Amino acid sequence: MSAAAAQPAGIERGFGRRLAAMPSAPPLLIAERVSKRFGALTVLDSVSLRLEPGSVHALLGENGAGKSTLVKCIMGFYHADGGRVLVGSAAVSIKNPKDAQVHGIGMVYQHFTLVENMTVAENLVLSRAQVPAFIDWKKEHAMLDSFMARMPFSISPTRLVRQLAAGEKQKLEILKQLYLGSQIVILDEPTSVLTPDEADSVLGMVRDMAHRGELSVLMITHKFREVTRFCDEVTVLRKGRFAGSGKVSALTTAQMAEMMVGAEPPSASAAREATTATAVVLSVARLEADDDLGLPVLDGVSFEVRAGEIVGIAGVSGNGQDQLVEVLAGQRRLRSGSVAVAGEPYGATRREIREQGVRLLPEAPLRNACVPNMSVAENIGFRNFDVSPFTLWRWLVRHGSLRRHADVAIDEFRIKTPSADERIGNLSGGNVQRAVLARELTGQVRLLIVANPCFGLDFAAVAEIRTRIMGARNAGAAVLLVSADLDEVFALADRILVMSEGAIVHEAPAARADLQEIGRHMAGRG
Repeated sequence: MSAAAAQPAGIERGFGRRLAAMPSAPPLLIAERVSKRFGALTVLDSVSLRLEPGSVHALLGENGAGKSTLVKCIMGFYHADGGRVLVGSAAVSIKNPKDAQVHGIGMVYQHFTLVENMTVAENLVLSRAQVPAFIDWKKEHAMLDSFMARMPFSISPTRLVRQLAAGEKQKLEILKQLYLGSQIVILDEPTSVLTPDEADSVLGMVRDMAHRGELSVLMITHKFREVTRFCDEVTVLRKGRFAGSGKVSALTTAQMAEMMVGAEPPSASAAREATTATAVVLSVARLEADDDLGLPVLDGVSFEVRAGEIVGIAGVSGNGQDQLVEVLAGQRRLRSGSVAVAGEPYGATRREIREQGVRLLPEAPLRNACVPNMSVAENIGFRNFDVSPFTLWRWLVRHGSLRRHADVAIDEFRIKTPSADERIGNLSGGNVQRAVLARELTGQVRLLIVANPCFGLDFAAVAEIRTRIMGARNAGAAVLLVSADLDEVFALADRILVMSEGAIVHEAPAARADLQEIGRHMAGRG
């Protein structure tokens, strides 16, 4: 194909529409009674959403509420089991993201999809569905200069992506969708890697473009501040179902938080036994740490967890809970403050974890607590493979001993696997979780730290894993439960702490906790 070859018609129309300053308004987008199941698990149950032309619409909900599943059904990543999507007044069939692009729908993902060692121009041109075999870069640069001149911000087409700041990369992702002709843009947690100033700049630009009628925006977010400052309407999902919607101007953050968590506190677990929680096991004092951008993310966090109790930390995702768990797991350095276990300084070294009886069940264990290509036996043996009876002369691993130990754990924890030699990455999520629990709950457990332990699991796995956690508590272990699922916190915790903007902002005994008050503190309006 020659340098003068025309661009594909769809791309030409989209690109030309931008250069002509888009005379037509973006179309109405409706997701109507959308349902999605994965096996026996229903993750979306007849959810509806209406995105008005020229508006910014927030999609709120706790982890696992179904937000990402809904937008993936709209984009064609998933095929819905029920319901339909309408663009304008017509129902459309969107089988994949290319179909979505044909209808003017594009998505900006939480993590950048840019090629770092290419220029801005190369990233934009190569994002097109069809690219000429020979590219006339002089012509492309001239067209991009004209395109940038129409945008409310511009980035030099000759700059390398790796030279851009995070805020510029996020703007480039949005520019890419506009370049492709998208009039409906879905943003998935668009500020998760941005500084506050960068976030305000990006969202302010997006809001202004929407209010000028140049595009419509559907934004997944967990930050109430972004909803109240930049969004026109909000839809809230809870456990895969529609929980409420409305004009942002007509709702308080407390009302939105109540939609997210419900109005009535969930029932507590029936497996709870009476214990005398007196001895302090975990003591966290004035903890401060930075996020991956070097910005403060933990702000003077202090609390205690006693033997024989579960302390649940509730909060909207993104308020420092993940970083707190990383500090306690030794995966993130603290800037100041201290951590002690049973009165002894704790730095999360392998020796301290073993000697002080600390166990950890992190979120997404296949990624954070396992090596997928290694066997079930090897993964269960990670805690003790280097001590007797699993090692010989302190360096030679006795694989037979590891396998026999794993066979006992597989039977006791009812791990469904063909054998102890099976790759753990081949197991279902619930069985991976059971395998990690088998490893972490074997031997003396003084402190158990668990993070979103049941996220994405079926009902049977949830019940069993919660029973195991409660069993550790009943046996005298101190348990710190960090969960974005408020039902889970109420079902398991003896005391509830609320974390907001990197700080502990509220504490209450679970038996007397007021759900609406907790919701207000989660929303930062305590």
